[in-house]
Amino acid sequence: MQYQRSSQLFAEAEKVIPGGVNSPVRAFKGVGGTPIFVKSAKGAYLYDEDGNKLIDYINSWGPMILGHAHQPVIDAITERAKLGTSFGMPTELETQIAQLAVSMVPNIDKIRFVNSGTEACMSAIRLARGFTKRDKIIKFAGCYHGHSDSFLIQAGSGASTFGTPNSPGVTQGTAKDTLLANYNDLECVRVLFEANKNEIAALIVEPVAGNMGCIPPLPGFLDGLRKICTDNNALLIFDEVMTGFRLAKGGVQELYNIKADIVCFGKVIGGGLPVGAFAAREEIMNHLAPLGPVYQAGTLSGNPLAMAAGLSMLQSINNDAELFQRLADKTAYLEVGIAKVLKQNGIQFTINRVGSMISVHFDKNPVFDFQTAKNGDNETFKKFFHGLLNEGVYIAPSAYETWFITDALSYEDLDFTINAVDKVSKTF
Repeated sequence: MQYQRSSQLFAEAEKVIPGGVNSPVRAFKGVGGTPIFVKSAKGAYLYDEDGNKLIDYINSWGPMILGHAHQPVIDAITERAKLGTSFGMPTELETQIAQLAVSMVPNIDKIRFVNSGTEACMSAIRLARGFTKRDKIIKFAGCYHGHSDSFLIQAGSGASTFGTPNSPGVTQGTAKDTLLANYNDLECVRVLFEANKNEIAALIVEPVAGNMGCIPPLPGFLDGLRKICTDNNALLIFDEVMTGFRLAKGGVQELYNIKADIVCFGKVIGGGLPVGAFAAREEIMNHLAPLGPVYQAGTLSGNPLAMAAGLSMLQSINNDAELFQRLADKTAYLEVGIAKVLKQNGIQFTINRVGSMISVHFDKNPVFDFQTAKNGDNETFKKFFHGLLNEGVYIAPSAYETWFITDALSYEDLDFTINAVDKVSKTF
């Protein structure tokens, strides 16, 4: 495939946008080469500025669970735009989508909408600190909760040490209140709580990790986190920006029957428009202004276009009893097919999958945390990425990102993808 137009557009973008992109992962730094500039998308396909058609396994990093340009969502946005695009005042739409979301998700009474997953997680942490009157939080290495200062922290020298900033602009003062644990390691979490008694407000976790590839929780991990938080009067926060309304109607809480204290949402809940949200039971949410002392605000929060898109998306999901089974079946089919051809071609690999999230790791050993994810052969991944791209299949341009499956994919698309993997892996 040729990407002359994309290359030209990227060169122009670099002159006026840092790195030529508005989000770093788009820059192809992890795989080399030039980003693809999209012109349009429909269903399971992207159409780039050079006229290439690509099967899409990113789907705007998760929101397009029903496919690009899903007609009910497009119609909802179009009709709403005719009435005005922003008011900075309440609309009935906000209540309607809140009522639907609360009805779909276990263990939440109230929800507040914001403009991004980053904003949702940032607000959830502030709410947890205000509710518990404690300062420290625990996060897990390899889990990404947006670019708020509290989350851009790397591990210290030991399990019970403070984290240190991993981005300039994050202060040591902020970093000292963020403690780092290893994903799927309950003992590490216990050590942190023991070393910081009565100081930890909350633990935040991607209950199914998606930012080091797809990494499922090991049996007992989420239950263990729930018990540890309960025993220490700390709040358990599920970052379901990726998994919410994707792995089940009620997200991971429903899938694994685990109750979180605060849940963060994004991606699917906005129907493809910029939306985030955080939700909890009433006694926690009532600590937010204007009812309580924890301040959180946003001029464009509850934007009518975003609320219309999100409401249409959630209605489509809620009314489709077979959706999640179809998604799981398609993803399982893809997993079996890819595993078969990689094995036939002598490639060492591990595939992780939960529902409609899946990732291929080029290492024969199990991948269950950030360290094991880093053991993968990134040079092989680069060849894999560019090989698939040349065959017309677009996956995440990073070995540390999950693939997101859309219901718009046909089994013919899946077979095409499996055949492309077979062809590409023969060249390794």
